[in-house]
Amino acid sequence: MKILNGSPSADGFHMPAEYEKHRASFVIWPHRPGSFGTDRRAACVAFSAVIHAIARDEQAYVIVGKEHEEEALAYLRAEGGTEDNISLLSFETDDSWARDVCPVFVTNGRTVRGIDFGFNAWGGEYNGLYADWRKDNELAQKVCKELSLDCYDAGNFILEGGSVHTDGEGTIMVTESCLLSPGRNPGLDKAEIEENLKKYLGGQKVLWLPRGIYNDETDEHVDNVCAFVSPAHVVLAWTDDKNDPQYALSKASLDYLENETDALGRKIKVTKLPIPEHPILVDEKLLSGYEFETGEDMREVGERLAASYVNFFFTNSSILVPVFGGENEESDRRAIGILEGVAGNRKVVPVPAMAILQGGGNIHCITMQLPQ
Repeated sequence: MKILNGSPSADGFHMPAEYEKHRASFVIWPHRPGSFGTDRRAACVAFSAVIHAIARDEQAYVIVGKEHEEEALAYLRAEGGTEDNISLLSFETDDSWARDVCPVFVTNGRTVRGIDFGFNAWGGEYNGLYADWRKDNELAQKVCKELSLDCYDAGNFILEGGSVHTDGEGTIMVTESCLLSPGRNPGLDKAEIEENLKKYLGGQKVLWLPRGIYNDETDEHVDNVCAFVSPAHVVLAWTDDKNDPQYALSKASLDYLENETDALGRKIKVTKLPIPEHPILVDEKLLSGYEFETGEDMREVGERLAASYVNFFFTNSSILVPVFGGENEESDRRAIGILEGVAGNRKVVPVPAMAILQGGGNIHCITMQLPQ
């Protein structure tokens, strides 16, 4: 592995779309008590379901610290048997959000390289979610070394994988609320951040959605509100309820998208993907199971979780979509039907994901794809 200080764009590399062919995908085993509680059984089952769904299509790498290796193996066997294309990678991490701490991968069509962006727990000292993120910040280069992939060092430029989407054809999509947050890159203005996005991800145009999902503690990552499902076609989290705080946020993004084109000048088709009809809130039982460290962002009873069906993940032949059950079963069915309408040849696979949501994210947040 070589550490590279140049520009992926100048070297002819770009970030491909998630719906392009994967060689493998990564998941980090859940272990942080402040995210998944002291009783992590439900989270382990949910993560195992995602891992097995990936492994049916492509190689699944499970990143896990030594303390939890046996636990991970036991759950993976119990939840679907052993599979040749599930491999454990022994690395220590602070939490389990692979989307934000694994390398972002770029390709020139022949070779794949990683990018090591800076990570500061979604806001550093300004509004970061935990006080020590050293192990997470070190993971990207370790993964590249393990896979013998050269890695670009983006230095102090802070960027999480969940804060960007791309169509693989020159269009990058982000939210202003996240990338312009004072906790990310306060020394850079919007134009400078945009140039860095183009430099590292190989894009020609950046779409700046105004907002994301209400109460999303990542400062509203784009991957929870809007995603490309094919070139010039996105799904957008939506609600028709004008009294819901999400309505104004989604409406602002819809208005923006309807007046924009992609990097190739195409109008962007928007398919609305309604959020769960019944808000999902932190209750006393859930809160009692958390164990927070000093400096860690704490949950509160009645806090609304940032539930969205847009937080799905493409595998080579499927779309893994989070479902929540209970009073939102009808919302789940509606979301599955809408995604089946845009899935093409892929199968839409619902995965019970309440335990992942309670950690602060969902299926897209716990996965990262390695392009073919």
